[in-house]
Amino acid sequence: MNYQKYLSDNILKFWLDNAIDYTNGGIFTSLDKDGKIYGREKSVWFQGRALWVFSKTYNSVDKKSEYLKAAECIFNFLPKCTDIDGRMYFTVTEDGKGIQKRRYYFSETFAAIGCAEYYLATGNENARKCAENYFDTAYAIFNNPSLTTPKFNPANAPYKSLSPVMIMLATAQVMRKLDCHKYNAIAKEMVSEIINGGYLRDDVLLEHVYSDGSFADTPLGRTVNPGHSLEAAWFIMTEGVYQNDKSLIDAGLRIIDFSMKRGLFDGGIIAFCDYLGNPPTSLEWDMKLWWPQCEAIIANKMAHMLTGIEKYNTNFKNLLDYTLTHFEDKDGLEWFGYLHYDNTVANPLKGNIFKGPFHIPRLFIWLSLADSNGEVPIL
Repeated sequence: MNYQKYLSDNILKFWLDNAIDYTNGGIFTSLDKDGKIYGREKSVWFQGRALWVFSKTYNSVDKKSEYLKAAECIFNFLPKCTDIDGRMYFTVTEDGKGIQKRRYYFSETFAAIGCAEYYLATGNENARKCAENYFDTAYAIFNNPSLTTPKFNPANAPYKSLSPVMIMLATAQVMRKLDCHKYNAIAKEMVSEIINGGYLRDDVLLEHVYSDGSFADTPLGRTVNPGHSLEAAWFIMTEGVYQNDKSLIDAGLRIIDFSMKRGLFDGGIIAFCDYLGNPPTSLEWDMKLWWPQCEAIIANKMAHMLTGIEKYNTNFKNLLDYTLTHFEDKDGLEWFGYLHYDNTVANPLKGNIFKGPFHIPRLFIWLSLADSNGEVPIL
């Protein structure tokens, strides 16, 4: 398969043809099967994510001017998505007026990586400054959760969560292209927290543990997200390659092995399961979503590249074939996002507040670079 051609002609073409808002700036993500916009509110997560995708593709895969043009349109929209306190919104109107603001700082982390990659594409010093400011805002909240409303009452439910640590790791891995010393230290800190902070057990990577790292025998504490686990695995292995630390690669391999065992059903990765086999509480637990398949494909391909062990290559091929067979729209461009447990399409949308040009393009950027260089890509 020609990964670069597929990225360009199938995935990015869909978004370039239908989603870039050259009138108001930014990108729409609520697109139906045919690319028609069915909702004009804009996801702020995807302003930063799409900025990264178009800039990264331009920098590393194919220097098409249309990618840089789209990136510029999105970058110029980011100030409208930023409140006067420096925090970003979660959703905005099509012309950039704030609608919803959440406790999470993922809007800032995605804006940071987008601005960083756009800086590398253009040399725009304002983009570099924005990247550092967005990161500093997010990292400050990560270190001091009292700066925002806590998700759980720390007095009664002292949980800590895996996803913020994962996001900070992935963000630092991009940001160290701007300042290796500062962000390399943060990446090491995040990897240590994932491995030593209580999330990683002998046979599971948990989504939530108590703040002291102990196991929480509650529905939340027992929740396993196989897609997150596989995503964390390849983030950790990437760090192992970057730091030349085999112990990190070994940790990632272990996470892949038990996550595939827990998450793989009828060809694809399900959304959630319960660590101890109790009934999962998430209603969508047995659905197959687009993004866990992407993370599983990258993780297994990376594992094979690093070890030569054939089971990972078999997993990679089977997952890629499954995903293209069931998620790809055979009559149009891009992928459907949601499958039922029996692999039938649950919803014909191609995008919403949470699905847009990120996980799928990141997959094919990664595969393009791995295919062309024969080495594990450091995104």
